[in-house]
Amino acid sequence: MTVTPADRLLAGALRHSALRATALLLLTAASAGLGLALPAALGHTLDLLLDHRPAAGWLTLCAALTCLIVLLDALDGLLTGTTDARGTAWIRRRLTHHLLAAGPRATERYGTGDLVTRVVGNATHAGTAPTALAASVAAVLTPVGALVALALVDVWTAVAFLLGMPLLALLLRAFARETGDCVGRYQESQGDMAGRLVEAVGGARTIAAAGTQRREAARILAPLPGFAEHGHRMWHVLGRSTAQAAMLVPLLQIAVLCVAGVRLSQGALTVGALLAASRYAALATGVGQIVGRLNSLVHARAAARRIAEALEVPALPYGRRQLGAGDGTLKLHGVTVRRGDRAVLRGLDLTVPGGTSLAVVGRSGTGKSVLAAVAGRLADPDSGMITLDDVPLRDLSHDALRRAVGYAFERPALLGATLRDTLTLGSYAPGREEVEAAAEAACAAPFVHRLPDGYATPCADAPLSGGELQRLGLARAFAHAERLLVLDDATSSLDTVTELNVTHALLHDVKATTRIVIAHRAATAARADLVAWLDDGRIRALAPHAELWDLPAYRALFATAPKETAHV
Repeated sequence: MTVTPADRLLAGALRHSALRATALLLLTAASAGLGLALPAALGHTLDLLLDHRPAAGWLTLCAALTCLIVLLDALDGLLTGTTDARGTAWIRRRLTHHLLAAGPRATERYGTGDLVTRVVGNATHAGTAPTALAASVAAVLTPVGALVALALVDVWTAVAFLLGMPLLALLLRAFARETGDCVGRYQESQGDMAGRLVEAVGGARTIAAAGTQRREAARILAPLPGFAEHGHRMWHVLGRSTAQAAMLVPLLQIAVLCVAGVRLSQGALTVGALLAASRYAALATGVGQIVGRLNSLVHARAAARRIAEALEVPALPYGRRQLGAGDGTLKLHGVTVRRGDRAVLRGLDLTVPGGTSLAVVGRSGTGKSVLAAVAGRLADPDSGMITLDDVPLRDLSHDALRRAVGYAFERPALLGATLRDTLTLGSYAPGREEVEAAAEAACAAPFVHRLPDGYATPCADAPLSGGELQRLGLARAFAHAERLLVLDDATSSLDTVTELNVTHALLHDVKATTRIVIAHRAATAARADLVAWLDDGRIRALAPHAELWDLPAYRALFATAPKETAHV
């Protein structure tokens, strides 16, 4: 049997909960042993009572066994719950850390809603694997032990039961095979719906403005028929297996009782032995428990497969080198980046001299954001090399790279409890003066000071416009970047005056020596030292804005007449 990544994940969860799973296994085994001892004790007690012999000791033993079984079952429930929670937390931590380490690649391959489903729902099912496995062992121990005990009571009763065992085995095998396929497809449909819902929530304003709520609801629920079909099929398989077991199990029990009755009439069995045989027959046919445990294991394995798929998204590896002295010179040598079958960047060569400001312009889809991503190593190119002060970005340690490079985005995320937490978020926490200076440079300080609690305002309580949100993102980047600052459309929501002030601060007040700006406005490109004109994944031209402005094709990028930018 081939060991899959899902199996290795479940094995890791089992190792993580090894002590608890072992304790649970011993607990369930002990409970199973007591359950097997009880019918024999009851049968012997019945024989003593029928023979009018003293049975107080055996009655006490039966009561004690019953109390112990109840106690062990209660402990089993408690330990199962805590072990499930522990296993789920371990899988969630591992998956969450990996997805964050993989960065944008994870959301490029899987939708946000699908990833949330894997982290939340699928991790819950996969986390139950250690307890389901321990319980499955006990579920098997009970019928096997009952069969052995049945043979000890009378071998012919065991033979009668064994005649029906092949049918039980086929029933369990068919259930496991069919349920595994149903559960996998069910969870995929669940992830698809979650992805559509997350998209709709993110675009709630657009949907409301367009008045397309019903259409969007229909789009979100489009996978529902398939979801329902797989769910119904899953329950159909379970119901059919249960019905088949409900037919087979009584027949086996009747067969055992018939044989035991004949043996009783022959004087080979006592009444107490008949009682014990009937109880062991019931325990030996405990298919319901085995089916339930198999169902839990099938759910856990199907969920583990989806989690293992997400864990296969490669995380960015880091080296150990540190940056020496340098002015922040960035070089891209033969950089090629593919997205699917399409080459977004094609053998791109670019040198950004230290201390300069570079504006990257180009039509939509020409690779501007991809260039911004690889420039600071949010992603690696498929081929080529990128160096910062002659040190390959791949060779830098995580802290060295993230301390040297800062990013600001079009839609920055407010992470942390307060606005100050958001501004200090990074591989290191800047001091109070650095944070407030960065907020001043990004023109964020005025609206922060107007809030009742200033920088201590909880992020959830800060009513921010799109432009204010971008200014906070810029301030965070200003406070952290030491050598390279990358602005990926990070000023698109700023008004003209604010953008002018931010650009002035970017050129004179920000500690980062080299700056790359994804520009959509002619004014932004005009303030940069150099402009890199991207076209079809390559640098079409690298020159100051004033030189390029004489080219009609360049002016067409901004859809602005020459006279409108004469004073830029």
